[in-house]
Amino acid sequence: QVKLVESGGGLVQAGGSLRLSCAASGRTVSSWAMAWFRQAPGKEREFVAGINWNGGSTYYSDPVKGRFTISRDNAKNTVYLQMNSLKPEDTAVYYCAADSGPFRLLRLSTIDSWGQGTQVTVSS
Repeated sequence: QVKLVESGGGLVQAGGSLRLSCAASGRTVSSWAMAWFRQAPGKEREFVAGINWNGGSTYYSDPVKGRFTISRDNAKNTVYLQMNSLKPEDTAVYYCAADSGPFRLLRLSTIDSWGQGTQVTVSS
């Protein structure tokens, strides 16, 4: 069983930056795909960014492409999400996710483990 704990959320002004971290414990996730999702009030949880097991492949949703960067440090069993040029529409609870299946098939329904979420609020 993988336990994921997010940190780094908070309140920031539009145009600012935040870096989210996700620490995994219980087992190593160095061979797993990892991802970030987010959920705004009244909306469904949506994919934000994903990264394959060694960091060699990443992909992003269109709304965050060019502004967010996902990375991982397998030695620390940790995944990061660097968020720049934040906008009010980025306000949401951000969830870390781990997927033991193929990276190319990663989506909401294939996630094996979820973190508890961290709130990101962007003021205008």
